[in-house]
Amino acid sequence: MKKVILLSALILALSASLYAKEKKAAIGIGLEWNMNARENFAGGAVFSFDYNLPRAFALGVNVTASSNFSGITVIEPAAFLRWYFLGGYNGFFIQADLGVYLILEDEDLTPMFLGGFRGGFRFPLGNSFYVEPFGRIGYPFAFGIGALAGIKF
Repeated sequence: MKKVILLSALILALSASLYAKEKKAAIGIGLEWNMNARENFAGGAVFSFDYNLPRAFALGVNVTASSNFSGITVIEPAAFLRWYFLGGYNGFFIQADLGVYLILEDEDLTPMFLGGFRGGFRFPLGNSFYVEPFGRIGYPFAFGIGALAGIKF
C-alpha cells in the first residue's frame, strides 16, 4: 500500500510540474567516450537527472555504464552539484561529481571512490528540450567526452 501511495504522489508531483511555467527538473540520456579501461578506451551510456536550485545552481545524479568490450564493465553512480556561471539554467556550466566507481571484471566487483569535475554547455531546444555536450576529468577514470539529450519538466 505504501508503494502505491508513494508512486501516486510521485506521478502527481511530476504531472503538476509539467504544467508549471518554470521548469525546474530535467532528465537526459546520452553517450560517452572515456578512459574506463586499463588500456585503450571505453564507450558508455549516460543517464542524468537534475533539479534547479536558486542562484543558477542544480543538484542531481548521473549514472554512467561503460565497457571496453573485452571483459571490463564500469558503473559510475554519482551525485553532482552544478553551477551555470553565466546565470540562468542554460549555457556554460561546471559541475563537481562525487560517487562510487564499480568495476566488474571476470565476475569480480571492485568498488572505488569517484570524484571529478565536468564542464559543458546546455543548448536549449525550445522550452522543454536540450542537448548538452560535456567533458569530464577525475579519479579513477582520467577523462570522458560525451553528449546528452533530454527533456525539462
